[in-house]
Amino acid sequence: MKAVAFNGSPRENGNTSLLLRKVLNEIAAAGIQTELVHVGGKPVRGCLACCKCRETLDSRCVITSDCVNECIRKAIESDIIILGSPTYFADVSSEMKALIDRMGFVTRGNGSLLKDKIGAAVVALRRGGAIHTFDTMNHFFLISSMLVVGSSYWNFAFGRETGEVLNDKEGMDNMADLGARIAGTCKKLRA
Repeated sequence: MKAVAFNGSPRENGNTSLLLRKVLNEIAAAGIQTELVHVGGKPVRGCLACCKCRETLDSRCVITSDCVNECIRKAIESDIIILGSPTYFADVSSEMKALIDRMGFVTRGNGSLLKDKIGAAVVALRRGGAIHTFDTMNHFFLISSMLVVGSSYWNFAFGRETGEVLNDKEGMDNMADLGARIAGTCKKLRA
């Protein structure tokens, strides 16, 4: 089993990364291989709606100048996909949105390549907008026919400056619970 988490924050070691690492640590403790991929802060192009991926059927986007094809490959090879984003104007970062659009278009157009994989969304925020950000990522999982795993509350934590999410005890406990729930779901699916 393998889990890949995509960090949509331009701050590679910021609050979103801290949350994703907490989730991944719990998953790794269950013996599942984990990887954290940083997408935020990189030049990630939005979808061109050219439909070439549905013509070539090679599980790749025609745009090759950014990291999205590598992300698509990692998602296809994984059993668990976790998306993490900071909250920007009550939604995901632009890099996360571009990744969702292109990965979704390619994988759905090439035979629903993410179907039945486990998905979970993680959100870092300063004040508000977390639910909409959370919904955006969960909509990607649901339209991709994935199994969405939740935790004991919504998967978000509060903090503005780097490291402040660590002071949100409920949020951090929620991340640990999410990781444990993902690992438990994997165990049940393997049984």
